[in-house]
Amino acid sequence: MKNASSLFEKPHLLVDNATVTYNNGHTAIYDTSFDITGGTICALVGMNGSGKSTLFKTIMGLVTPSQGKVTLNEQSIKTALKKNIIAYVPQTEDVDWNFPVLVSDVVMMGRYGKMGFLRRPSKLDHQIVNRSLERVGLIELRDRQIGELSGGQKKRAFLARALAQEGKVLLLDEPFTGVDVKTENAIIDLLRDLRDEGHLILVSTHNLGSVPEFCDHVILINRTVLASGPTETTFTQKNLETTFGGVLRHINLSGPELHDDDDPRSLTVITDDERAAVFYGHDNHVPPRQSQKQKDEQL
Repeated sequence: MKNASSLFEKPHLLVDNATVTYNNGHTAIYDTSFDITGGTICALVGMNGSGKSTLFKTIMGLVTPSQGKVTLNEQSIKTALKKNIIAYVPQTEDVDWNFPVLVSDVVMMGRYGKMGFLRRPSKLDHQIVNRSLERVGLIELRDRQIGELSGGQKKRAFLARALAQEGKVLLLDEPFTGVDVKTENAIIDLLRDLRDEGHLILVSTHNLGSVPEFCDHVILINRTVLASGPTETTFTQKNLETTFGGVLRHINLSGPELHDDDDPRSLTVITDDERAAVFYGHDNHVPPRQSQKQKDEQL
């Protein structure tokens, strides 16, 4: 058995045969298994009602599996939570933006677990909050009311709160919903930096088009894990069709619709109303990654 100090090592999240059944008898997820380690950005992909939110709640210790287990570095999630190892970035629509609180106060909430009983911020706490705000580009807005920020700025404020918590495992719930391309790219760049620092990042997203650009690993879920593995081999047209059933819309183009010649190359566009995934040809598994020039042209 490892001691508590092992939680500060490179994180290893294991979900082992987890089933969650609520009091009303509804089984939200069943026989769910996967494991991912630090230094990874993992996309959690599935349609609404597929169990993504329940899985997040299970990882955060808010619900307890009726079967199976969830561990972090071979220790219980409760132990990890006591050490503030897991940080959560919620969907913006889950937050009451009319509550009068400053941006800096929101970020300071990430430090509460490291404060004493009276929750009096220390000089170090203020330094970490400012550093987190600088990292997401919001230091000049630290004294604004949180409700005055734009959608993208609100996302970054809660990401700064997660950074201030200094958790090694980051859970992000739909971080790209309602943000522009510039903000999306800025968030992706930050997530890449955090991955390179050894963080384990799990991103729940409907933004299919961005998954191949920055995610190393993909988990496809529909109440149970249907596929889990490297993006290149897991994020395939076939697996997406299995995961979403008839919910996704397909647009197939080939021949003269794409080219001025008789080139047989084709592409398939798959979307669930957010950014589409584009699959080229019949054998390529994932869309080609955008070049920096292409990204710059979108700004």
